[in-house]
Amino acid sequence: MARSFSTASLLLVLVLFVWAGMVAGISFLEAPLKFTAPHITVALGLGIGRIVFGALNWVELLLATVAVGSALWVRVPPAIAAPLGGLAAILLLQTYWLLPALDARALALLAGHPAPPSALHSVYIGLEVVKLLTLLLTGSRVFRWALQAA
Repeated sequence: MARSFSTASLLLVLVLFVWAGMVAGISFLEAPLKFTAPHITVALGLGIGRIVFGALNWVELLLATVAVGSALWVRVPPAIAAPLGGLAAILLLQTYWLLPALDARALALLAGHPAPPSALHSVYIGLEVVKLLTLLLTGSRVFRWALQAA
């Protein structure tokens, strides 16, 4: 097995698990707990959330780019390429539709104009669950595939 294959496949595994850890830590730990902290107002929580999720999105885009590049380099099989494509689709949907829509709602609320009820948060949470599970399963699949290829 060539050294570049080993490096790229290891990089792909690491990126997928680091990405999964970030999603789990921020989306499922930090975000819900933020509003339980003493003296955190809705406005302060929204302001923090906008910053944190904006930063997370940029890091996710970087990690996705590295993952796709590594996958192309090692020519992963379709059973790995398909879920990577699904992850990219979820991330692009969040980046170009959900996050801007949620951001607009937060800005309206901060300006004193509460928006009507919406399912956007539920959709975002559902996609985060799918993304986290896909990251973990795909990372495990890549690890097993790389070991077999060795």
